[in-house]
Amino acid sequence: MDITNALPVECISHIISLTTPRDACRLAVVSPIFKSAADSDLVWEKFLPTAYKLIISNSVSSSSLITSLSKKDLYFHLCRQPILINNGTMSFALEKETGKKCYMVGARGLCIELGSAPNFWEWTSLPESRFPEVAELAYLLYFWFFEVNARIETRILSHKTNYAAYLVFKFGKSIHGLQRTDFVSGVYIEGINDKERQRRFLDPSRNTPQLFHNRKDGWMEIEMGEFFNKNGDDGTLLCTLFDFDRFGSSNGLIIQGIEVRPKKG
Repeated sequence: MDITNALPVECISHIISLTTPRDACRLAVVSPIFKSAADSDLVWEKFLPTAYKLIISNSVSSSSLITSLSKKDLYFHLCRQPILINNGTMSFALEKETGKKCYMVGARGLCIELGSAPNFWEWTSLPESRFPEVAELAYLLYFWFFEVNARIETRILSHKTNYAAYLVFKFGKSIHGLQRTDFVSGVYIEGINDKERQRRFLDPSRNTPQLFHNRKDGWMEIEMGEFFNKNGDDGTLLCTLFDFDRFGSSNGLIIQGIEVRPKKG
Protein backbone atom coordinates (compact mmCIF):
# COMPACT_ATOMS: atom_id res chain seq x y z
CA MET A 1 0.00 0.00 0.00
CA ASP A 2 1.26 3.45 -0.92
CA ILE A 3 1.73 5.42 2.33
CA THR A 4 1.06 8.70 0.52
CA ASN A 5 -2.48 7.50 -0.20
CA ALA A 6 -2.99 6.21 3.33
CA LEU A 7 -2.07 9.43 5.17
CA PRO A 8 -3.89 12.77 4.95
CA VAL A 9 -1.87 15.64 3.49
CA GLU A 10 -2.04 17.42 6.84
CA CYS A 11 -0.37 14.46 8.52
CA ILE A 12 2.41 14.38 5.93
CA SER A 13 2.87 18.12 6.37
CA HIS A 14 3.25 17.68 10.12
CA ILE A 15 5.92 15.02 9.61
CA ILE A 16 7.83 17.20 7.12
CA SER A 17 7.65 20.15 9.51
CA LEU A 18 9.81 18.14 11.92
CA THR A 19 12.66 18.04 9.39
CA THR A 20 14.58 20.98 7.85
CA PRO A 21 13.96 23.48 5.03
CA ARG A 22 16.41 21.58 2.83
CA ASP A 23 14.60 18.27 3.49
CA ALA A 24 11.24 19.88 2.74
CA CYS A 25 12.47 21.10 -0.65
CA ARG A 26 13.79 17.64 -1.48
CA LEU A 27 10.57 15.91 -0.42
CA ALA A 28 8.53 18.28 -2.58
CA VAL A 29 9.79 16.50 -5.73
CA VAL A 30 8.83 13.00 -4.55
CA SER A 31 5.20 13.17 -5.69
CA PRO A 32 2.34 15.66 -6.16
CA ILE A 33 0.97 14.77 -2.72
CA PHE A 34 4.35 15.34 -1.10
CA LYS A 35 4.72 18.63 -2.95
CA SER A 36 1.35 19.80 -1.66
CA ALA A 37 2.33 18.79 1.86
CA ALA A 38 5.88 20.17 1.71
CA ASP A 39 4.79 23.54 0.31
CA SER A 40 2.04 24.07 2.86
CA ASP A 41 1.93 26.94 5.34
CA LEU A 42 1.86 24.40 8.16
CA VAL A 43 5.40 23.29 7.23
CA TRP A 44 6.99 26.68 6.60
CA GLU A 45 5.37 28.29 9.62
CA LYS A 46 7.50 25.87 11.67
CA PHE A 47 10.66 26.91 9.83
CA LEU A 48 10.08 30.63 10.37
CA PRO A 49 11.23 32.12 13.71
CA THR A 50 8.54 32.11 16.37
CA ALA A 51 8.65 35.92 16.57
CA TYR A 52 8.76 36.55 12.82
CA LYS A 53 5.52 38.56 12.79
CA LEU A 54 6.82 40.90 15.48
CA ILE A 55 10.16 41.28 13.69
CA ILE A 56 8.53 42.05 10.34
CA SER A 57 6.06 44.47 11.92
CA ASN A 58 9.10 46.46 13.05
CA SER A 59 9.90 47.07 9.39
CA VAL A 60 7.59 49.67 7.87
CA SER A 61 8.42 48.86 4.26
CA SER A 62 7.94 45.11 4.70
CA SER A 63 4.89 44.89 6.97
CA SER A 64 2.68 43.66 4.10
CA LEU A 65 4.89 40.60 3.57
CA ILE A 66 2.95 38.60 6.16
CA THR A 67 -0.35 38.86 4.28
CA SER A 68 0.88 39.00 0.69
CA LEU A 69 3.13 35.92 0.61
CA SER A 70 2.73 32.26 1.44
CA LYS A 71 4.83 31.08 4.36
CA LYS A 72 7.27 29.34 2.00
CA ASP A 73 7.65 32.43 -0.19
CA LEU A 74 8.08 34.58 2.90
CA TYR A 75 10.81 32.26 4.18
CA PHE A 76 12.84 32.50 0.98
CA HIS A 77 12.18 36.22 0.66
CA LEU A 78 13.81 36.70 4.07
CA CYS A 79 16.73 34.54 2.94
CA ARG A 80 17.31 36.57 -0.23
CA GLN A 81 16.37 40.09 0.81
CA PRO A 82 17.23 41.30 4.33
CA ILE A 83 14.63 43.70 5.71
CA LEU A 84 15.44 46.87 7.61
CA ILE A 85 14.22 47.12 11.21
CA ASN A 86 14.77 49.46 14.18
CA ASN A 87 14.21 52.61 12.10
CA GLY A 88 16.59 51.44 9.42
CA THR A 89 19.59 50.95 11.72
CA MET A 90 19.55 47.13 11.62
CA SER A 91 18.72 44.42 9.07
CA PHE A 92 17.18 41.00 9.61
CA ALA A 93 17.47 37.90 7.43
CA LEU A 94 17.33 34.12 7.62
CA GLU A 95 20.03 31.58 6.88
CA LYS A 96 18.67 29.58 3.96
CA GLU A 97 19.55 26.05 5.05
CA THR A 98 18.50 26.26 8.70
CA GLY A 99 16.22 29.26 9.15
CA LYS A 100 18.54 30.66 11.84
CA LYS A 101 18.34 34.42 12.42
CA CYS A 102 20.94 36.80 11.01
CA TYR A 103 21.32 40.46 11.94
CA MET A 104 23.47 43.30 10.69
CA VAL A 105 23.88 46.48 12.71
CA GLY A 106 24.22 49.28 10.17
CA ALA A 107 26.73 52.09 10.51
CA ARG A 108 24.13 54.41 12.10
CA GLY A 109 23.41 51.74 14.71
CA LEU A 110 27.07 51.28 15.61
CA CYS A 111 28.96 53.15 18.28
CA ILE A 112 31.74 54.76 16.25
CA GLU A 113 34.26 56.81 18.17
CA LEU A 114 34.14 60.40 16.85
CA GLY A 115 31.43 59.26 14.42
CA SER A 116 29.54 62.53 14.82
CA ALA A 117 32.61 64.68 14.20
CA PRO A 118 32.57 65.88 10.57
CA ASN A 119 36.35 66.27 10.54
CA PHE A 120 36.78 62.54 11.10
CA TRP A 121 33.90 60.55 9.58
CA GLU A 122 31.76 61.32 6.55
CA TRP A 123 28.22 59.94 6.28
CA THR A 124 27.10 59.15 2.76
CA SER A 125 24.75 56.95 0.70
CA LEU A 126 25.84 54.15 -1.61
CA PRO A 127 23.51 52.30 -4.00
CA GLU A 128 25.09 48.95 -3.11
CA SER A 129 24.38 49.37 0.62
CA ARG A 130 21.25 47.94 2.22
CA PHE A 131 21.23 50.87 4.64
CA PRO A 132 20.41 54.53 3.88
CA GLU A 133 23.83 55.66 5.10
CA VAL A 134 27.35 54.29 5.48
CA ALA A 135 30.31 55.75 7.36
CA GLU A 136 33.54 56.63 5.59
CA LEU A 137 36.78 57.35 7.40
CA ALA A 138 37.67 60.25 5.15
CA TYR A 139 39.46 62.95 7.12
CA LEU A 140 40.97 61.23 10.14
CA LEU A 141 44.45 62.73 10.51
CA TYR A 142 46.97 61.93 13.23
CA PHE A 143 44.65 60.04 15.49
CA TRP A 144 45.51 58.08 18.59
CA PHE A 145 42.67 55.58 18.64
CA PHE A 146 39.99 53.93 16.53
CA GLU A 147 36.97 52.09 17.91
CA VAL A 148 33.76 50.66 16.41
CA ASN A 149 31.25 48.69 18.52
CA ALA A 150 28.02 46.79 17.87
CA ARG A 151 25.68 45.67 20.64
CA ILE A 152 23.08 42.94 20.11
CA GLU A 153 20.84 41.39 22.75
CA THR A 154 21.43 37.62 22.83
CA ARG A 155 17.69 37.03 23.39
CA ILE A 156 16.94 37.98 19.75
CA LEU A 157 19.45 35.48 18.34
CA SER A 158 18.69 31.85 17.57
CA HIS A 159 19.30 29.52 20.50
CA LYS A 160 21.89 26.75 20.55
CA THR A 161 23.73 28.40 17.68
CA ASN A 162 27.38 29.24 17.12
CA TYR A 163 27.52 32.77 15.71
CA ALA A 164 30.36 34.71 14.12
CA ALA A 165 30.58 38.49 13.81
CA TYR A 166 31.89 40.17 10.66
CA LEU A 167 32.89 43.72 9.85
CA VAL A 168 31.31 44.51 6.46
CA PHE A 169 33.32 47.18 4.67
CA LYS A 170 35.04 48.35 1.50
CA PHE A 171 37.71 50.82 0.54
CA GLY A 172 37.08 54.23 -0.96
CA LYS A 173 38.84 55.73 -3.97
CA SER A 174 41.64 57.09 -1.81
CA ILE A 175 43.24 54.76 0.75
CA HIS A 176 45.97 55.67 3.17
CA GLY A 177 47.34 54.01 6.28
CA LEU A 178 44.74 51.25 6.62
CA GLN A 179 46.52 48.28 5.07
CA ARG A 180 49.28 48.41 7.65
CA THR A 181 47.01 49.08 10.62
CA ASP A 182 46.94 46.31 13.21
CA PHE A 183 43.34 46.27 14.50
CA VAL A 184 42.21 44.23 17.51
CA SER A 185 38.77 42.59 17.58
CA GLY A 186 36.70 40.93 20.27
CA VAL A 187 33.28 39.25 20.48
CA TYR A 188 32.03 38.63 24.01
CA ILE A 189 29.25 39.29 26.50
CA GLU A 190 29.38 42.87 27.73
CA GLY A 191 30.67 43.01 31.29
CA ILE A 192 32.49 39.69 30.95
CA ASN A 193 35.75 40.92 29.53
CA ASP A 194 37.59 37.61 29.38
CA LYS A 195 37.32 36.80 25.67
CA GLU A 196 40.63 36.40 23.89
CA ARG A 197 41.34 39.27 21.51
CA GLN A 198 42.36 38.70 17.91
CA ARG A 199 44.43 40.87 15.61
CA ARG A 200 43.00 41.77 12.23
CA PHE A 201 44.43 43.52 9.17
CA LEU A 202 42.10 45.14 6.63
CA ASP A 203 44.31 43.91 3.80
CA PRO A 204 43.46 40.72 1.82
CA SER A 205 47.13 39.90 1.23
CA ARG A 206 47.73 39.57 4.97
CA ASN A 207 44.80 37.34 5.89
CA THR A 208 43.80 33.76 5.37
CA PRO A 209 40.68 33.12 3.21
CA GLN A 210 38.84 31.86 6.28
CA LEU A 211 39.03 35.30 7.91
CA PHE A 212 38.80 37.68 4.97
CA HIS A 213 36.84 37.41 1.73
CA ASN A 214 34.69 39.22 -0.81
CA ARG A 215 30.92 39.01 -0.42
CA LYS A 216 28.38 38.42 -3.17
CA ASP A 217 26.84 41.84 -2.52
CA GLY A 218 30.02 43.66 -3.58
CA TRP A 219 31.33 44.32 -0.07
CA MET A 220 34.18 42.71 1.84
CA GLU A 221 34.11 41.20 5.30
CA ILE A 222 36.53 40.12 7.97
CA GLU A 223 35.66 37.80 10.84
CA MET A 224 35.88 39.48 14.24
CA GLY A 225 35.23 36.46 16.48
CA GLU A 226 32.71 33.80 17.56
CA PHE A 227 30.03 33.40 20.20
CA PHE A 228 27.85 30.43 21.17
CA ASN A 229 24.32 31.51 22.03
CA LYS A 230 22.93 28.74 24.22
CA ASN A 231 19.60 29.95 25.58
CA GLY A 232 19.65 33.66 24.73
CA ASP A 233 19.83 34.77 28.35
CA ASP A 234 23.46 35.86 28.55
CA GLY A 235 22.81 39.58 28.07
CA THR A 236 24.35 41.91 25.51
CA LEU A 237 26.77 40.65 22.87
CA LEU A 238 29.53 43.18 22.23
CA CYS A 239 31.38 43.08 18.91
CA THR A 240 34.28 45.50 18.94
CA LEU A 241 37.12 46.53 16.64
CA PHE A 242 39.72 48.98 17.89
CA ASP A 243 43.25 50.34 17.60
CA PHE A 244 44.60 52.45 20.45
CA ASP A 245 48.34 52.16 19.90
CA ARG A 246 49.26 54.24 16.91
CA PHE A 247 49.85 57.80 15.78
CA GLY A 248 49.42 58.62 12.12
CA SER A 249 46.87 59.29 9.42
CA SER A 250 44.30 57.02 7.80
CA ASN A 251 41.43 57.39 5.38
CA GLY A 252 39.37 55.44 2.86
CA LEU A 253 37.61 52.87 5.06
CA ILE A 254 33.85 52.61 4.36
CA ILE A 255 31.80 50.73 6.95
CA GLN A 256 28.36 49.33 6.10
CA GLY A 257 27.92 47.54 9.42
CA ILE A 258 28.73 44.56 11.62
CA GLU A 259 26.89 41.34 10.77
CA VAL A 260 26.19 38.50 13.20
CA ARG A 261 25.20 35.23 11.55
CA PRO A 262 25.48 31.47 12.20
CA LYS A 263 28.94 30.17 11.43
CA LYS A 264 29.02 27.27 9.01
CA GLY A 265 31.03 24.23 9.92
